Amino acid sequence: MIEPRLASHIIVSALIRTAEAQNAFAVVLRKGDRTAGSILLLRREKGQNPTLFERFPSIDGSPVWSEVTIEDAEKEQKISEYLERRVVRDPDIWILELDVPFEQRFTDIVTALN
Repeated sequence: MIEPRLASHIIVSALIRTAEAQNAFAVVLRKGDRTAGSILLLRREKGQNPTLFERFPSIDGSPVWSEVTIEDAEKEQKISEYLERRVVRDPDIWILELDVPFEQRFTDIVTALN
């Protein structure tokens, strides 16, 4: 049986509102399909240390945010290239950037939606 899930634009909106409530900054870098687009999160801590996350179903079916492995050397450039490739393969994808004051704040934001 297929479990119902929230539309992508609702998840993105909730992430933005939760980030703002947690004194973080959030911006949509790319809008995807309103209903079923995948969502990528680019996390920065005080504008530094970019890290990319994608939402996947876990073994029990609940969503979990997993870090996308990107090499540290020239990480900013590697992330940009990765995002460009993903958009070509999946034009329905959403890309959201969250700038948080510290890593735990990011965890608080994404776990608030589960």
